[in-house]
Amino acid sequence: MNSHGSGSLLRVAVTPNAPRTQADGLHDGCLRVRLHAPPVDGKANDALVAWLAVELGLPRRGVQLLRGDTARRKQLAIAAAPDTVARWLATVLAAQ
Repeated sequence: MNSHGSGSLLRVAVTPNAPRTQADGLHDGCLRVRLHAPPVDGKANDALVAWLAVELGLPRRGVQLLRGDTARRKQLAIAAAPDTVARWLATVLAAQ
């Protein structure tokens, strides 16, 4: 996770078609997220953005996909301070 203006950048490694959407630890410096959505017609990207927005308590427009539209590795801009995202990330990883 890095800062991005007044927000944050988050790198994510996505695994689509999972039984449910959830964070699954770190993978090669990225947050691994298992998504229930299939990788068809942008459904997995939409599910990722929506899930992160809910998890961070942000409106959907507060999470934006910057890179990785068709790749499993993605970079997202998050309209939240880096310390807020870091606290959320620490909580998610501690629950593993």
